[in-house]
Amino acid sequence: MAKKIDGYIKLQIPAGQANPSPPVGPALGQAGLNIMEFCKAFNAGTQNMDQGVPVPVVITVFADKSFSYETKSPPASYFIKQAARVNKGSGHAGTETVGSITLDQIKEIVEKKKEDLNAHDVDQACKIIAGTARSMGISVEGM
Repeated sequence: MAKKIDGYIKLQIPAGQANPSPPVGPALGQAGLNIMEFCKAFNAGTQNMDQGVPVPVVITVFADKSFSYETKSPPASYFIKQAARVNKGSGHAGTETVGSITLDQIKEIVEKKKEDLNAHDVDQACKIIAGTARSMGISVEGM
């Protein structure tokens, strides 16, 4: 028989750097989970990734206070900032641009994020990533 699911916890944690301090500790403690067990498992699971890359994680909490977790690919904004070589997006996205990326760079980002995007083909996925870039104040060349 399957375990009864008590809830889900969604967090964004730097790869290989999960520790019991906020936001991880309070979120897991509130659900009654073993914080150190999760931190060790997450850090071991993300040790092959670049350290410090933000990794979205969905933790499934079961009724017996056990858990399982699933990691997703880093956010599109992280890849866009890397491609445009900027530290942060524009504070005034509609009027001020802070960088630019090309269509080829967008296609590379789509390849990295394809399992997490809600798109049926590459063109639609490119439009999603381009829209994210424009909302960050980064212009898209060739689109």
